[in-house]
Amino acid sequence: MSGYVLLEGGAEFGGRMADADKQALELAGGFDVQVAIIPAAAAPDNNHEHAGQTGVCWFEQLGARHVRLLHLVDHASANQAFIASSLGDSRLIYLLGGFPRYLAQTLANSMSWQAMLEAYHAGAVVGGSSAGAMVLGQHYYDPGTGSINDGLNLVREVCVVPHHDTFGRGWLSHLMTSLPEDTIIGIDEETGMIDDGPDGKWSVYGKGSVSLYRNREISIYHRGEQFFL
Repeated sequence: MSGYVLLEGGAEFGGRMADADKQALELAGGFDVQVAIIPAAAAPDNNHEHAGQTGVCWFEQLGARHVRLLHLVDHASANQAFIASSLGDSRLIYLLGGFPRYLAQTLANSMSWQAMLEAYHAGAVVGGSSAGAMVLGQHYYDPGTGSINDGLNLVREVCVVPHHDTFGRGWLSHLMTSLPEDTIIGIDEETGMIDDGPDGKWSVYGKGSVSLYRNREISIYHRGEQFFL
């Protein structure tokens, strides 16, 4: 058994992502399940508390009754047993945006990431927006250094490009050349995708579109449409 993955393209708390996040809550088991917010990606510029509280308020506004902001902000806290235990008990785990490389390094080979994987394999939803979505792929692009790095590999053979309708589009040429075996997933802001369809189909939610770049071909999907990776 495995759970579900939610990937969002940024600007997630502007109001247009309600459909995706409500679907994630439904897949997780409803409004009474435990929701965990991970703010680590926002820690390098000391925005983790504000961003985390914004995330809590957002999911509470959607109707979630048990939303918890975890103080997971570095590799040391990612290896704290009580944080890992809380993640293991969560049914929706949401990674906020910010600095992708910092987030990936924080979670890699940690107790918290292991707990997230165990929760996922027990049916939980694991998701994130912007940097939070990027690190869940097999590879991710770090705009701070211009490097391509190994992600957490929850979704294999993909590289997620958030903010696809704004600045993210500028990364595509480099990524398609450097990662010819990967599917490059361009996700517009205020747009998300969830593998909630039969046989692993992904569905598009929100304002914009999802663009798949593979084998030098482009496929574009809009709200309500489904596709296979």
